[in-house]
Amino acid sequence: MDLSLSEEQAALRELARDFIDREVVPHTREWDRNEQVDRAIVGKLAGVGFLGMTVPEEYGGSGGDHLSYCLMMEELGRGDSAIRGIVSVSLGLVGKTILVYGTEEQKKHWLTRLCTGESLACFGLTEPDTGSDAGNLATKAVRDGDEWVLSGSKMFITNGTWADLALVFARTGEAGPRGVTAFLVPTDSDGFTHREIKGKLGLRGQSTGELVLDGVRVGDDAVLGDLGQGFKIAMAALDKGRMSVAAGCVGLARAALEASVQYAGERHQFGRPIAGFQLVQQMLADMAVGTDAARLLVWRVADLVDRGEKFSGEASMAKLYASENAVAAANLAIQVYGGYGYLDEYPVAKILRDARVMTLYEGTSQVQKLLIGRGLTGINAFT
Repeated sequence: MDLSLSEEQAALRELARDFIDREVVPHTREWDRNEQVDRAIVGKLAGVGFLGMTVPEEYGGSGGDHLSYCLMMEELGRGDSAIRGIVSVSLGLVGKTILVYGTEEQKKHWLTRLCTGESLACFGLTEPDTGSDAGNLATKAVRDGDEWVLSGSKMFITNGTWADLALVFARTGEAGPRGVTAFLVPTDSDGFTHREIKGKLGLRGQSTGELVLDGVRVGDDAVLGDLGQGFKIAMAALDKGRMSVAAGCVGLARAALEASVQYAGERHQFGRPIAGFQLVQQMLADMAVGTDAARLLVWRVADLVDRGEKFSGEASMAKLYASENAVAAANLAIQVYGGYGYLDEYPVAKILRDARVMTLYEGTSQVQKLLIGRGLTGINAFT
């Protein structure tokens, strides 16, 4: 197997790296402290084609394969996971889902807006009482004449207060996963409100919100896919979303490693750089091995996606390992920095705070293990 990058992929990685170093890295501490990313970054992301990667040009996208997409996600994760989340959700969870399940009218209407940054999207699955148990969500969509009336609430929604479009999953039929349908809901609809969630441990700059739908009316043209297909659509979206999160986690771990190598070379104790001490080198080595291993797991998923093969189990493996490794790498980076690592004047404290949530969202580490176990045994541990 040839693991070298093509000229186009290498150029894309350099473009992403330069963009992040210029437009993101200088602002990460300010955005983190203020709990607010500058919204102008959306237009800049669109300007370099990052909001339309893997989407065909006919719908306003910039094309490209999924390995290129993961290279971009790694660089975004290295720079600021709050920025990675904007792209991962609007494009990865919503845009790509519309591309697969949407009608031609839905694709032309929404994808062109999402890829150009004219609009942003959020993924409305998680609810206050249903996180991992998404098949038993409570939000309802009731038929009223030629319209659907949606009522319920969603929690911890990335892009929730910025989004112009919400992909909302609501119950239209029987209890359980088979009664769920997906809807494309404009956030300026009557009865649609949101509240920003502040005081987060990490991803502080990212827009995270609670959504409330109080009698929101949409037509049949808002249904994505078929009635009762919503849970299947959500799970398919999350499979690709886990690839995005895993790639971002590789970037987080890489940021921790690069910061640690630099600091270890500059910090002197006992008359020499701490990089010269064996136990410090051991920590750096552990971080390097874990980061490379996580990257290879991500690249395997991207390769399977591009070849049109099944990738669900591999996506869970990549997300599980990469997210746990990001936390481990950030923890080691704090150890390398010592007391200074505990201050937000230095980058590693933010890396640790941002990494911690990666083991929770888009399927906790425990859920990933259950999914992997189901794939190995054929036995569903969820029931």
